[in-house]
Amino acid sequence: MTVAAQDQDQAEARSRAADEAALAEALTRLAPRLAPGATEIEDLTRLSGGASQETWAFRATGGGADRPLILRRRPPAARPGAAGVPLATEAALIERAAALGAPVPGVAHLLTPEDGAGEGFVMDRVPGETLPARILRKPDFAEARAGFAAEAGSILAAIHRIDGSGLGLDTRTPESSLAMLAERHAKYGQARPVFDLAFRHLAATAPEARAPKLVHGDFRMGNILFGPDRVRAVLDWELAHWGDPMSDFGWVCMGSWRFGGEGPVGGCGAREDMWAAYEAAGGETVNPKTARWWETFGALHWGVIIESMGAWIRAGVDLSVERHVIARRASETELLIIADLTGREI
Repeated sequence: MTVAAQDQDQAEARSRAADEAALAEALTRLAPRLAPGATEIEDLTRLSGGASQETWAFRATGGGADRPLILRRRPPAARPGAAGVPLATEAALIERAAALGAPVPGVAHLLTPEDGAGEGFVMDRVPGETLPARILRKPDFAEARAGFAAEAGSILAAIHRIDGSGLGLDTRTPESSLAMLAERHAKYGQARPVFDLAFRHLAATAPEARAPKLVHGDFRMGNILFGPDRVRAVLDWELAHWGDPMSDFGWVCMGSWRFGGEGPVGGCGAREDMWAAYEAAGGETVNPKTARWWETFGALHWGVIIESMGAWIRAGVDLSVERHVIARRASETELLIIADLTGREI
């Protein structure tokens, strides 16, 4: 490592330490509002994961209080190609989802500029597991795996009933979603014949636009917190929008989110079980052809997102090992696309 690189690393480490110290001070001031009697915070820890937001765990303590909490916060530097609803909107969606019985964390506090902690919100820390490798392989989660496909259908039926009015959410159709993806690929991607084939196929077979519903936008393994017996919370609502509810089915079944598990629904269930539970819980009739169109779209979408991560690295706003590891994997989505277009299940 050169002297210049060492100096840069040291400067970044000092900046992170200063930011964490300032955040700890701001959360300490907030402690009495986060838990009755609390006077301080403990165990402030930056968690891994999250492509575009920061996630911090901590506890509000003192005066007999001990409340485990999570802070979801916008990072200081904007990332190229990153998009999402404001975190205040995320918090509002979570509260509306809770009112309809969807499993979500309780929102404890929406940050204001006066709080001095940045843009974000504090929510309850729900016990459970989000790492797919553990959920899909550990015997402790066997019951949750067995019931997940049906449970996912019921949860999505609740999510699609959320009243998102007044939140300024985008409305997307199959056609507009494909156009936005093509624009992003042209800006951040590279020549990929399989992607070109997928764009042509999806354009030629796009389903008609239907009456839009509130769509989660990122309902998948990794954003769903499991207990041993069931789903405990649906997380990361930053991609919520008005759109085709079938798109949530396609995303959770997309091959990258199966993580080697058996069954297309997050690696542990059948599509048909999810669709049947959705309809039984009051969701509209599922069109399997449309759901599968969104599954192919999802593979292409993830591939283009991966390309965008390369832009984050080139711009110097995210040089983490995690981002480098993901940014090289766009080719994996090409295999998923080919399998979809040839009618194979992998």
